[in-house]
Amino acid sequence: MTSDQILGGVALIVVLAVGSQVVAGRLRLPGIVLLLPVGFVAGAITDDVHPDRLLGPAFSPLVSLAVAVILYDAGLELDVRRLTGDARRTVVRLIWIGTLVTWPIAALVAAPLLGISAKAAAMLGVILIVSGPTVVGPLLNFVRPGEGLRRILIWEGSLIDGVGGVLGALVFAALESGHRVSFGAAAGQILGSAGVGIAGGALGAAVLWLLLRRVGLGEILGTTAQLATVIGVAAGCNLLRDDSGLIAAIVMGVAMATLPGLDLAVRRPFFETLVSLIIGVLFVSISATVTPASLRHVVLPALALTAVLVLAARPLVAALSTHGGELSLGERGFLGWMAPRGIVAASTASTFSAGLAEKGIGGAERILPATFVVIVATVVVYGFTAVPVARRLGVERPSRSRPLLVGGEPWAVELGRALKGLGLEVLMWAGAPEQRKRIKAAGLELAQGELLATAAGEGAELEGITCVLLLTDEDDFNALAATLLRSEDGPEVYRLAEREEGQGVVAPFMSGGILFGPLLSGAVLTSRYLSGAVIEVRPARTPLEPGHDLLLTVDDTGRLHPATPGRAPDPTGTGYAVTLGPAV
Repeated sequence: MTSDQILGGVALIVVLAVGSQVVAGRLRLPGIVLLLPVGFVAGAITDDVHPDRLLGPAFSPLVSLAVAVILYDAGLELDVRRLTGDARRTVVRLIWIGTLVTWPIAALVAAPLLGISAKAAAMLGVILIVSGPTVVGPLLNFVRPGEGLRRILIWEGSLIDGVGGVLGALVFAALESGHRVSFGAAAGQILGSAGVGIAGGALGAAVLWLLLRRVGLGEILGTTAQLATVIGVAAGCNLLRDDSGLIAAIVMGVAMATLPGLDLAVRRPFFETLVSLIIGVLFVSISATVTPASLRHVVLPALALTAVLVLAARPLVAALSTHGGELSLGERGFLGWMAPRGIVAASTASTFSAGLAEKGIGGAERILPATFVVIVATVVVYGFTAVPVARRLGVERPSRSRPLLVGGEPWAVELGRALKGLGLEVLMWAGAPEQRKRIKAAGLELAQGELLATAAGEGAELEGITCVLLLTDEDDFNALAATLLRSEDGPEVYRLAEREEGQGVVAPFMSGGILFGPLLSGAVLTSRYLSGAVIEVRPARTPLEPGHDLLLTVDDTGRLHPATPGRAPDPTGTGYAVTLGPAV
């Protein structure tokens, strides 16, 4: 290819990847739903987006390192301290039972359906045991299941990727060599790869801990140090044992999420942006290698294989893994209806299928297109059925808002009590001991730990937080917290107006919608409340008297609607309004 073709091909891949994700976000669909067909169509129309032609032999190792970065980012959401008791046992069972059940079922069914050899079927079976946080997470954001169920699925999706990657590399090596491998030798190779991955992950975590904790690298250097360490450790582990770098990346992420004294929340936006771009580029690139001709005799058999995986293999795995556990029948049923395939399945299929085809393994050329169909089918099936299935099984969280109120001033506590009286599950956080005591004395739920751990990332998802109201008297704290907590997929974040615009440390145009009105700063609210102003709850249709300010409304479905300078709740709507009266 010429330099102009390479330049145009790389640009086209990036534009298609980001464009597909933007459109999917607007349509409230998982990005993968558009990424795969867009890449497939692009590959059928032009040769410029084919990664094997753009990058040649560099494509496979770059995919491996990119997946390692994705899994490290997923590991940052996995705090071992949150995975305890029955949830931990269930995750462990889902990993080993899922591997031992899904692999042989997929292989035995794939061979006759797709007309491939036993060796190719064994390779396809091990590829299809993986799931993935990049697919499971977005689907769960739509469903919003309970805390325990979400944690189990996220942990399973992250850990099974590392296991699948290592097993895939071992199976590929065995098939490529053509020698029969004994059970003892295979077990030794698995343990060796796991050992290399764990040791590498522990070493990488130690290096990052020293850099971030002892050396005290700032946000920019600390973020780039994480990226460099993940890539370096993953590459080193892969040189020793194929795909052990995936295990190392997960171990590093989990360690960084679990070690005390490390606050990585300020660095997450970079990783979230990078991972989103990597996922988009990988899906478009890999799906571009699937030709229409390769799908001609694969689509229907692969759909039949998907039906077996969805209707038989996964429910069996969930039933065996949760037997005798503490999960309810509905939760066990939902576990049996959530196993989409994602980026690791696509990357391993892309890496291994071509190599096996070159070795003359019968049907190896069908591994990638079959995996492509299974990924699309599972995402579509679970994506469009997860919400009604969760609702039917009774595992969907209520649609009522669950606000997090940050601050412990008397008026903020009274606002929390008013919202609780309207049936909302109010969560509050405050840093000062006297404010925390005031919150407890009012009978309100007090968030434990640090604010960022509660209101950002996995903490917000597990707590079911739908919006964050920053109600402290410190304008700069509110603005900074709004900047750190605001994310594309996270809860809505609102902050109080500043005392005097432009007088604080933080610029007034920073993140976070302004609550209530431009004149209702924290100091004004505190002063009015201490002067006798009362927070009242009234029907939303009741007109406001002079001197009263509308703070927010709660509709009949339990949805919270804050009043902001640019968006006042509909005063003629149903539900209740929370107002602040005049000072006495």
